[in-house]
Amino acid sequence: MPRIQILPLPEGASDERPPFALVIDQADEVILESLAYGVAYDSDHGQRPLRDALKDELGARAILCFAETIEIPANDTSAYVTPTMVVRVEGDADSSSADLADQIRRGIEQARATYGQSA
Repeated sequence: MPRIQILPLPEGASDERPPFALVIDQADEVILESLAYGVAYDSDHGQRPLRDALKDELGARAILCFAETIEIPANDTSAYVTPTMVVRVEGDADSSSADLADQIRRGIEQARATYGQSA
């Protein structure tokens, strides 16, 4: 199934809104051929390439279409993932809350010593 991604482009002085390119990847042969050879008809422009009609309608600077998977670094959100910490606490129903709290505190201190203060 094709994916649609946005590739942000550098802004120019006369840009009213942020410029972008539309990237379609994992496209099958029908989509690739439609964008390469398809024709659109409208009353303002008559007959013109489908790719140009879509560009104008969407406000994109370009439409890029690929059969392969294309990863766009600007769309990678893994850098924004909040790290989580798991502290293993062992005990049974008879363990006191002070004992469990002490185990949690030691686990946090050990993680901070290993991974830094932000852990």
